[in-house]
Amino acid sequence: MLTALTAFATFTLTACGGGGDAKSDDIKGADTGAATPTVSASSVADAQRPEVTIPSSFRLTFANWTSSDPDEQAVLNDGKEQLRAGYAAIIANNPDSEALAFYDTKAGLSQDREWIKSYTGKNVTVIGALPVFDPKVALFAKNTKAQLAYCTDESNARTKNRETGKVVGNPAGMDPKVAYTVTMQKDGQGVWQTVSTTSKRGGCS
Repeated sequence: MLTALTAFATFTLTACGGGGDAKSDDIKGADTGAATPTVSASSVADAQRPEVTIPSSFRLTFANWTSSDPDEQAVLNDGKEQLRAGYAAIIANNPDSEALAFYDTKAGLSQDREWIKSYTGKNVTVIGALPVFDPKVALFAKNTKAQLAYCTDESNARTKNRETGKVVGNPAGMDPKVAYTVTMQKDGQGVWQTVSTTSKRGGCS
């Protein structure tokens, strides 16, 4: 999740990651040198996922966010909560969100905090509606690593200055749809954590 400012200093809602120039090579094989975690059934059950709450002023929706494959569904579930945690942190004006840290690796958290600060540093929050759709999951490395791809539509999403109340949307003519690719890995408790995210505006079919 990244790109929070355009050349005209207008806020966009592009989540953290590279901008439109990001290449797929930036995310392939991320963290491949790390040891493969050993996950027991009991540790997966014991993982206490944080509760993430987003106010009704920002409607983050996930269409068709399901899979018949339980391994893919686990990726979808944690990927969704990671994104919700990121926007909840923006709205709460809290770059140090513990919920986001739960769903991120160290590298992923560093990237996401920069994304959140691009909003909080300008004293703005997010409002409106942001549909998240067309999810695709690819599992590899014996189901311990994954790539999650999805699209968002910023047509009805806005930023709002906390002090002045000024509401700003994307510039006229900007493609509202953004494609994301998220690199994830499973931790020792069976939680799918985000390693890195890249984005491409206009990359959705």
